[in-house]
Amino acid sequence: MKKFLSLFLLLGAFMHSNILTPFQPKIKNLTDFEKAVIVDKATERPYSGTLLNIKEKGVFSCKLCGSDLYKSDDKFDSHCGWPSFDDEIDGAVKRVADADGRRVEIVCASCGGHLGHVFEGERMTDKNTRHCVNSVSLTFKKSDSSEKATTNLSKAYLAGGCFWGVEHYLQELDGVESVVSGFMGGHVINPDYYDVVKGTTGHLETVEVLYDASKITYRNIVKKFFEIHDPEQTNGQGPDIGSQYLSAVFINSETQSADVTSLIKELEINGYKIATQILPAKPFYAAEDYHQDYYERKKSTPYCHGFVDRFNKKR
Repeated sequence: MKKFLSLFLLLGAFMHSNILTPFQPKIKNLTDFEKAVIVDKATERPYSGTLLNIKEKGVFSCKLCGSDLYKSDDKFDSHCGWPSFDDEIDGAVKRVADADGRRVEIVCASCGGHLGHVFEGERMTDKNTRHCVNSVSLTFKKSDSSEKATTNLSKAYLAGGCFWGVEHYLQELDGVESVVSGFMGGHVINPDYYDVVKGTTGHLETVEVLYDASKITYRNIVKKFFEIHDPEQTNGQGPDIGSQYLSAVFINSETQSADVTSLIKELEINGYKIATQILPAKPFYAAEDYHQDYYERKKSTPYCHGFVDRFNKKR
């Protein structure tokens, strides 16, 4: 019995030194919020995660140890506010009874980092399983094919009042791959819609336009932007009044700045008093899932945006 106990203690010491210790430096590199979720099993706010709307091909890995956990092919939109997967890479995810006695927790099988919870029987996909995972517990690696496919893709950031209408019209353009509604320009990290509505975050309702530069130019996208919202309004857009609804273009380069400046000069020559601000791009935060493709899902049209030919007609 004593020999067995000694062997057990020796094995425990070995496991502690060879499994837990290597991850200590990585735990130290986590932010306080990452540690709260991955180590202390907290939950990030729904619709706030940066990986929620990721649609590219690739692999989602453990933030703590780097082990591959999920393939993008198994990701689906569950409208729950967190990235959802209906399958995991074999042996990558471990299920354990949650401390609340009701749910099933999922952790990285390699390091034990907290991922979220798993649910079955909801019939959301054919596999009838939903891994509900915190974005902050994951990192995303694009596949080689995805990287090649996105070689010519560029981004534009435009704020023109309610992002629903701006998204609706810009995603109609040939060459635009996707438009995501979100927030930019403020000082609050990972804001939600109700934070921004208060007008105290500094954020503007903004769309991120992902476009194929070989099919459409940045200039033509911004030109369309100036034609589908009122760039003269100084206090909002249409009936939406407030600092979060101001008109602005967030730029990433001198070339973008030159294109925007040139278009504004054309409009001023035509008699328009442009209120649109030209601002440096800041971190973009995607809005909650229910804001994405709003008019497409509602089968309706924007109430405060519409096309006006401002470049070919003077005031």
